[in-house]
Amino acid sequence: MKLDVITLDGGKGGSIELSDAIFGIEDIRGDILQRCVTWQLAKRRAGTHKIQVRNEVSRTGKKMYKQKGTGGARHGSRRAAQFVGGAKAHGPVVRSHAFDLPKKIRAMALRHALSSKAKAGALVVLDSAAIPEAKTAALRANFAKLGWTNALVIAGPEVDGNFRLAARNIPNVDVLPNAGLNVYDVLRRHTLVLTKDAVDAINARFSEKEAA
Repeated sequence: MKLDVITLDGGKGGSIELSDAIFGIEDIRGDILQRCVTWQLAKRRAGTHKIQVRNEVSRTGKKMYKQKGTGGARHGSRRAAQFVGGAKAHGPVVRSHAFDLPKKIRAMALRHALSSKAKAGALVVLDSAAIPEAKTAALRANFAKLGWTNALVIAGPEVDGNFRLAARNIPNVDVLPNAGLNVYDVLRRHTLVLTKDAVDAINARFSEKEAA
């Protein structure tokens, strides 16, 4: 598929040929996208939630009352979960929420995420993501002219310093290098903006996977 390239000021920067195997998938697999997003969010979870189990509760271990003859239930400790101030039964403990997802599924999910943006007309190819001065107001004006109110910008091998500084205070705009391209961030923003360098990197990335 062929897509026009634009410049940051709204001008024309030629055209570029996009691989149909990466950007032209028609049957978008929502189940694959869901699996990958769940995998990403699970890896982000800190898993540091913690409650006190019975051996950590600071209460006496003395038997509450004699075993028989009271007419009540038999208890051996006030640390039990049914008592106020006792431990919590089966509560959260420190653990990892991460799980495995095959590399082929992750690669497939990224292709389907990119294709979904292309299919929705929300994919833009930018000539270059670089500006002479780190001026947020000027960059915001350029984005407004282009209609980018909620966008992910993949800027190339490295993000231009001035562009990064100018964009960081613009709400609903994320700027990432090529290495940061991921399914979750692609889907959570309305518009996906790729520089020509980013497109070349994506093509190289998937050609290496196919060769392997």
